[in-house]
Amino acid sequence: MANEIWTIAEQYDGKLKNISFELLAWGRRLADQSKGKLVSVLIGNGVNDDALQHLIRHGADEVYSVQAPHLANFICPSYTAALQELIADIKPDVILAGATTQGRTLMPYTAVKVHTGLTADCTGLEIIDGLLHQTRPAIGGNIMATIKTANTKPQMATVRPKSARPLKEDAARKGNIKHITLKTPPRDLGIKVEGIRQVEGGFVNIEEAEVIVSGGRGLKKAENFKIIHELAKKLGGEVGASRDAVDRGWISYPHQVGLSGKTVSPRLYMAIGISGAIQHLAGIKTAECIVSINSDPDAPIHQLADLGIVGDAFQVVPEIMKRLEQQKKG
Repeated sequence: MANEIWTIAEQYDGKLKNISFELLAWGRRLADQSKGKLVSVLIGNGVNDDALQHLIRHGADEVYSVQAPHLANFICPSYTAALQELIADIKPDVILAGATTQGRTLMPYTAVKVHTGLTADCTGLEIIDGLLHQTRPAIGGNIMATIKTANTKPQMATVRPKSARPLKEDAARKGNIKHITLKTPPRDLGIKVEGIRQVEGGFVNIEEAEVIVSGGRGLKKAENFKIIHELAKKLGGEVGASRDAVDRGWISYPHQVGLSGKTVSPRLYMAIGISGAIQHLAGIKTAECIVSINSDPDAPIHQLADLGIVGDAFQVVPEIMKRLEQQKKG
């Protein structure tokens, strides 16, 4: 068994996705704890060595690059076959992937093939006494469970996007890029990618937003969410919401922030009329700046906020918009 921590890099059209670097932040911490080697595994096609060097500069000790024309697009059985061959040859200790569409498809399929366990949607990882302790929300997000895969290897987990910030790029960092040619030829799976089409209209991507303005139960009714939309528009941001607001039907689920929704990491997060349940706080903890507006001075959200405003949202928000308009006019 190799003392290696693997993170699965993701690519699209030859370009690395940001989740690749977020995973390296988790992996670097685990590799340092276990005194192991951190390896970024890239399965795909058309990713050049200059791009792969960025994985080294963000924390990887080595990159395993498995590239072939049939791996250009993500097709689960093909990617699993490649990963399964690597696992059989090298026998890593831990494998991490993002809890993305790709990671949530690839990892369970692979775990079954290699007869090991998988913990999904983790928000915390730590190695203790040689075992990976994987923390994730359970029972609808009401508790946090810590899970161990004690009897099989590799220990596998998917990690929520935005649950860690990428490490600062170190241009002086050195590491190896190992180009691996698969021994097993590709099989005809009867699957063909005919094309890829972008989603049009109504798509909400709060995970990538730089600014998020979120509303909660304190807004009292759906109609009052208009002030959230107006402020988000003025700030050039996206609209978020607490679970309470979504459960009440005031706004749709894609806007939900928290462990039962989306984990976010914007430059600015504004929580308006949100008390701050533990699930919500865990989903925003990596935001650079958190501003809370709540009439309750003891609301938990104020404890996490960089700036807490105790006041009525229906008075405070219009005043903020007024000041923004004045600033715009100079």
